[in-house]
Amino acid sequence: MIVRPFKPATEPRDLNPTDKTRANHIVERVLALDTKAAAAQLADVLENFAGRHRNLLETFELRADEMEQALAAHGTFSEIQRQLVGAYFLHEYSFEASALFNPSIVPHPDQSGTPAGSLRFILSLRAVGEGHVSSLTFRAGTVAADGSIAVDPTARLASSPRVGYRVPGPIGDEVEVIFKPEQDISERVIFPVTESQSNGIEGARFVEFSDGGRTTYYATYTAYKGSAIRSELIETSDFLSFRMSPLHGATARNKGMALFPRWIDGKYAMIARQDNENLYLVYSDDLYRWEGGQAILKPQFPWEFVQIGNCGSPIELEEGWLLLTHGVGPVRKYSIGAVLLDKRDPSRVLARSSEPLLRPEASEREGYVPNVATPAARCGTMIRSSCHTPYRTRSPTSRPSRFQR
Repeated sequence: MIVRPFKPATEPRDLNPTDKTRANHIVERVLALDTKAAAAQLADVLENFAGRHRNLLETFELRADEMEQALAAHGTFSEIQRQLVGAYFLHEYSFEASALFNPSIVPHPDQSGTPAGSLRFILSLRAVGEGHVSSLTFRAGTVAADGSIAVDPTARLASSPRVGYRVPGPIGDEVEVIFKPEQDISERVIFPVTESQSNGIEGARFVEFSDGGRTTYYATYTAYKGSAIRSELIETSDFLSFRMSPLHGATARNKGMALFPRWIDGKYAMIARQDNENLYLVYSDDLYRWEGGQAILKPQFPWEFVQIGNCGSPIELEEGWLLLTHGVGPVRKYSIGAVLLDKRDPSRVLARSSEPLLRPEASEREGYVPNVATPAARCGTMIRSSCHTPYRTRSPTSRPSRFQR
């Protein structure tokens, strides 16, 4: 549960023939309370909500400051009045009440204290709440030396970040959001903060990107404002401070972009699906501008006739770039396939699965989005190659598949 800004709707003029908004009416009612009544009301609010959120009085004061530009001239607030006014313009939002899915995974930037042979990781997750609004949240965990996986317990509280800066641009704002170090990784929730994201931050595909001397975690995601979508980029080095930027260019006007984990021939490279149907390989000198591209994968087999997409960034192997794909078949049934791309020239398809690696079975078809094999909604993969005990897993829903060379 997080607290979010509440904006009272303004009634039609014929129902409320005054020049004042509902927000001003609320402020007038708070100011009309005597000192004792205002203090009692604030104490009641804190008794009800303080244990559910961190730094609630500070949150109230920040919200009161945000509301000033929307309010008419009023008397000076006392500290109690300011905090109470802020409380009236907030509401609780259960950010993952409907669904929690679309995970991606990367190594944790802090591996201190991790047992030998183990690896700490961070999961990013798409959380969906009331009104189908999506936000971005996180979990941490460990892959042990024997290959076993443990996800850390989830924090009791959840918190939104503060906005560090906001820079308007021709196609949207660039925004930095910052969490406090004491906020556990599972407590951090990035809720939409720009107009283009107003109805959701969807399907973040995080990848650990190395440029030779520095590691940055990038994720492309779908920004949804209710009537339009586009791809945007979020970047961080510590999962405390995040920069969110719109992506420019024709390729970024759709969803499903996934960044390669390193430069290829001195350029950034991306797998994209700008036409809603095929997968493209796109190069760029500019991380924030993507144009054109070459179609390298088109629907070929019945289980992918509707469209194909990627399941996150390509995975670098000795044999080439492994790209997990999802295909959409009859009745919009999603299944998983795989493609092997040439390591030096990823436009060359070396092998491709002609049958799905994984598909939904009757006993596992239900849920928030039915008929989708779980990895079809997965947005990233991490290889753990140094585990002491190599192991393989096979899902009960998997079936043998053939690669077509």
